[in-house]
Amino acid sequence: MRQLSGTQATAPTAATVSNMTASRPTVATGGMAASGAFNSAFQQVQADVAAYIARGDSPLSSNAQPSSQAMSLQAMALRSRAGGVSDEEDNGVDSATQQQFLASIKPWAEETAGKLGVAPELVAAHAALESGWGKQPLKNGAASANNLFGLKAGNTWQGEVAVASTTEYEHGAMLRKTERFRSYPDTASAFRDYASMLSTNPRYAAALNTGSDARAFASGLAKAGYATDPNYVDKLSKVAAQLQRGGGLAGITPTEN
Repeated sequence: MRQLSGTQATAPTAATVSNMTASRPTVATGGMAASGAFNSAFQQVQADVAAYIARGDSPLSSNAQPSSQAMSLQAMALRSRAGGVSDEEDNGVDSATQQQFLASIKPWAEETAGKLGVAPELVAAHAALESGWGKQPLKNGAASANNLFGLKAGNTWQGEVAVASTTEYEHGAMLRKTERFRSYPDTASAFRDYASMLSTNPRYAAALNTGSDARAFASGLAKAGYATDPNYVDKLSKVAAQLQRGGGLAGITPTEN
C-alpha cells in the first residue's frame, strides 16, 4: 500500500505490493497438466531451498524455523519456475473491460496528469494496476470506496474509511495484512486527492514532470515508498507500456460519471 508522511496517509506499498489494493483472487492454473507442472516445480523449489540452507547461506532462527529470507527465496523461486504468473500480475481482465475502465476514468486521468506533469496514460496505468482495471475495488461496506490508487487512511485522514486485506512486503517476504484505506464519495474525489498527495509531498518530487517516461514515474513513486512490492516499477511500467502501445487515451470516449 502507500507509505506517506506528514499530513498524508501512512502506508507501507503497489505492488503494495500495492500493493495497496484490496484482496485479490488467485489465478487458476488450469487443468491436470498445469497441476502436475506446478507440483513438480514446487518439489524442485523445495530441493533448491533445502540445498541453499544446507550450504549455510541462510541461517535458522532459534526455534528452528527458516528465516524470512529463506522463505522469500522459496516464494520467489516458485513464482519464477511457475512462469512468473501471480494473482497480482495476471488478473485475466479482457480488452473490453479494460476499455470500459479507461473510458470511465479518462477525464480525471487527464486532469490529474496535467497537475503532475505526466502523460495521462501513466495516471490511468497506475489506477489500473492498483484497482485491477476497476474489477478489484476497495469496498466500504457494500459500496465501492472509489479508492483507485490504494491510498491508506492515516491518523490525519478526516474522511470515510474502508477496511480491507492487502499484500505487503517486509524484508522480501510477502505478507497479508488488514489495513484502513481512504474512502471517497466519487471517482473525481479519488483522483484529486491522489494528485494533491503527489504534488504537495516533497518525497514524490522525482515522479513529477516525467512526461511519458513510465519507468521514471514508477521509479519516483517506488523510491518515495509508495509501494513495498520490489517489482512495483516493472509492473507499473508494463501496464503503462501496454496503454501507450494501444494508442493511449486519445481514442477513448469518456463515459458519463
